[in-house]
Amino acid sequence: MSETPEQLMQAAAEVARFASRVAMRWYRAEFNVEAKGDGSPVTIADREAERQAREWLAARFPQDGLFGEEFEPVRPDARRRWILDPIDGTKAFVRGVPLWGTLVACCEGDTVLAGAACYPVVDEIIAAAPGEGCWWNGSRARVSAVSSLASATALITDERFPEHPLRREAWRALSAECGVSRTWGDCYGYLLVATGRAEIMVDDIMNPWDSAAVAPIITEAGGVFTDWRGASTAFGGDVIATNAALSDNVRRVLCTPDSLGA
Repeated sequence: MSETPEQLMQAAAEVARFASRVAMRWYRAEFNVEAKGDGSPVTIADREAERQAREWLAARFPQDGLFGEEFEPVRPDARRRWILDPIDGTKAFVRGVPLWGTLVACCEGDTVLAGAACYPVVDEIIAAAPGEGCWWNGSRARVSAVSSLASATALITDERFPEHPLRREAWRALSAECGVSRTWGDCYGYLLVATGRAEIMVDDIMNPWDSAAVAPIITEAGGVFTDWRGASTAFGGDVIATNAALSDNVRRVLCTPDSLGA
């Protein structure tokens, strides 16, 4: 396990691109949609893309652990592990909406060593590793310099906040101050923040496979990535991602005692 951060970033991007091509075989095709135990949808595209990504990684990094959304962990005690989300945004995928992507992260403990996200329908890929920068379709990615909420674009996956309804009012207060508020959510929202096309992305519920890949993408693009309690972690269970200029203002509005359950 002597790979450099750059090599891990390249591997994450390569397997994300590969798995997304597998998923594309079913995009806007006919297939069955099943409901998992938590009510979220899953399809043959999710399972087949993750299965082939696991095979790809096992062949190249046989000592590493594998952890994904659709199957049981492999080598869970390994020092280094790869975290996979074959289709982040399955609800969009099954409806033929292009705002979904494939996420891949390489981690050691709670430290994300590299992350990549591939959006095959819109032909975009973004990858990052600490100290290596964030790269979008081969060019350096940077968050915007927008410093006024009135000029900002705020994004969210689900503004209903089913798990934390008290956060609804905090989000409404923030979105009322922003110039644009949209639900271009799931992993697509983080792409937009990292590339300066939006300033704020908020998620109320995040599993490790949802958040690990996008954490270094935001931070290496010059943004700020925390959970709702302000901790700089990819594993906090929820996320606030912003450009640097608006970081304090956004968290001041969102992270109230009521929204945090204090």
